[in-house]
Amino acid sequence: MNHKAETFIIPEYELEITASRAGGPGGQHVNKASTRITVRWNVRNTLALTDEEKIRIEGKLQSQITANGDLIVSYGGSRSQQHNKEFAIQELTKKIRKALFVPKKRLKTKVSKGAKEARLEAKARHSEIKKLRSQKFE
Repeated sequence: MNHKAETFIIPEYELEITASRAGGPGGQHVNKASTRITVRWNVRNTLALTDEEKIRIEGKLQSQITANGDLIVSYGGSRSQQHNKEFAIQELTKKIRKALFVPKKRLKTKVSKGAKEARLEAKARHSEIKKLRSQKFE
């Protein structure tokens, strides 16, 4: 990973965290407790990113970003609101880090002179073996 993706920090005041009732199994607890956590972070208005990084994130996560520029992550897999909050924030940072990752450019390499010569010698040897096979003995 590149340096920026590893050290990226989202300022806490930029996160909008809301709790709601989670669905799924859980009986009466699900109907009473608001354990699902939704984390909303506006990519366009953040001060933590440069303009190029904002463009990169919006390009890579365009299907997950709203028209207003919000990246939304929800999690309600646990009965604990605190656990769901931690997991949702981890998931948000994971997505951002992955989007900020810039792969290294591939450098073209040349075949070395020795490798070329070795290949040609092997071809010549193989050719010689085939020639010897086809000679007729009297």
